Amino acid sequence: MSPTNLSAGPEHGHVTFLGAGPGDPGLLTLRAVEALANADVLVAEPEVLDIVRTHARPGVSVLDVPDGLDALDQGTPQLTVVDGSSTTAGAPVARDASNLVMEAARGGKRVVRAVSGDPGLDAYAAGEMLACAAAGVPFEVVPGVAAAVGVPAYAGVPLRDAQGADVRFVDAKTASDRCWTEVGASDGTVVVSTTLDSVAAAAGELVAGGRKPDTPLTVTVAGTTTRQRTWCATLGTIAQTLKQAKVLPSAEGGRPVIAVVGERSATAQRDRLSWFESKPLFGWKVLVPRTKEQAASLSDQLRSYGAVPSEVPTIAVEPPRTPQQMERAVKGLVTGRYEWIAFTSVNAVKAVREKFEEYGLDARAFAGIKVAAVGEQTAKALVAFGVKPDLVPSGEQSAAGLLEDWPPYDPVFDPIDRVFLPRADIATETLVAGLIELGWEVDDVTAYRTVRASPPPAETREAIKGGGFDAVLFTSSSTVRNLVGIAGKPHNVTVIACIGPATAKTAEEHGLRVDVMAPEPSVHKLAEALADFGLRRRAAALEAGDPVTRPSERRPGARRRRST
Repeated sequence: MSPTNLSAGPEHGHVTFLGAGPGDPGLLTLRAVEALANADVLVAEPEVLDIVRTHARPGVSVLDVPDGLDALDQGTPQLTVVDGSSTTAGAPVARDASNLVMEAARGGKRVVRAVSGDPGLDAYAAGEMLACAAAGVPFEVVPGVAAAVGVPAYAGVPLRDAQGADVRFVDAKTASDRCWTEVGASDGTVVVSTTLDSVAAAAGELVAGGRKPDTPLTVTVAGTTTRQRTWCATLGTIAQTLKQAKVLPSAEGGRPVIAVVGERSATAQRDRLSWFESKPLFGWKVLVPRTKEQAASLSDQLRSYGAVPSEVPTIAVEPPRTPQQMERAVKGLVTGRYEWIAFTSVNAVKAVREKFEEYGLDARAFAGIKVAAVGEQTAKALVAFGVKPDLVPSGEQSAAGLLEDWPPYDPVFDPIDRVFLPRADIATETLVAGLIELGWEVDDVTAYRTVRASPPPAETREAIKGGGFDAVLFTSSSTVRNLVGIAGKPHNVTVIACIGPATAKTAEEHGLRVDVMAPEPSVHKLAEALADFGLRRRAAALEAGDPVTRPSERRPGARRRRST
């Protein structure tokens, strides 16, 4: 019986050797995500844990293997739990990662051993697999994207052309003199895994092996992440290029890099093929003053533009001070008091849903009642509740847009003339006034209160005031007031993007310069407008022959960096 056919049980667990890829969490395979969701124990080095732990189930035990544990066969593994608690596994012990893996597997656990890149290219993983096989512990391998392949793809450097040149892969740490001589004498593409401060030495080895000093070369650090940087040079000029870029000598010298060498590696076309680093907001740190739940889709959109979103809640949601009004309205909903219920926010959906659960009700209580949602996100929250809205604005996603499509009260076709409107305590009167004008009676009910959130950590506050963020997205006037109140005013180098004129006016009243405004009141249109701004900014810099920099790099004291 093969190892993968054995199921986990009290006598033997199961180990999955999983490739986490070169750094971008989006490169995890579907099989990897499935394995992580079913794991009882997760074993990985710290940088790999950051990539995979998001997909692990709550309560999974995490063995944080310190860097170098495999090589040194010693250390103090940290046992942590994803839900926040943590303990130390004990005093320093003489056991390597394979012992940690097998100990958990022998306890009947499903273990995921995650490694950077692909397990088949990880020498330590191969040794751990052999140890499992020798001990009779069943295992499987989930391949990952190898850094030597994934990083050049993200750097815009194809490894082969139409002529199908040979591609050689070299690990500079273990390469022998014979290896350097063979790849130096070849005319194919060479992909070298090395460190930033060893690139020049590797280039020298290739020249000594027979490569011409003017052979094109690209060097990429932090590949596939939004910290990625790529330099183009030749074997003979790379040392000077890195020196001029002021990255050597520095504390970053030991960082892993992928170097691609060869006439056919398309380095000359990188300006046209660099799809990742040329994203409109590549590397921008964007402050999103919303909770993680509210900002999920917005943050995903920003990441698609190359940005690094940081969610900072400025508003906390609390129950109404007096719940009786909400209780009466929900009872009226069940007894047939209303023809319509209108939801103006995701929080309103949440408030009604919680009240339903309190009374033992579910989505079936909406039977016979027409349901309206102010926009797509609110509609999605309703669908998740099991309710398909009857009315969503066909145009502008706002109260005004909802009123444009709302039918007037007709005593012939509408047996009931009343609308239930659960909303925030500080909501505007636009929708109420509009519904009354259309002939409807409105029960305007406070379903939740919005209060100012607690201040973010000191590090975040300093970044906001000191120019550490490249942009901030303001989605309402209250987010402006509350952010300034809990964290201070954003630095003047920070790009200010506002969802509409009212929010922009509030920002200006607080002394902020508004750089971007959404063409319509939608958070996704706001992110799109910021991306357009970044694209125009990048194009202007390239046209002027200036370095492409982020706004935060222009603040006083910021380290200037050369364009990549």
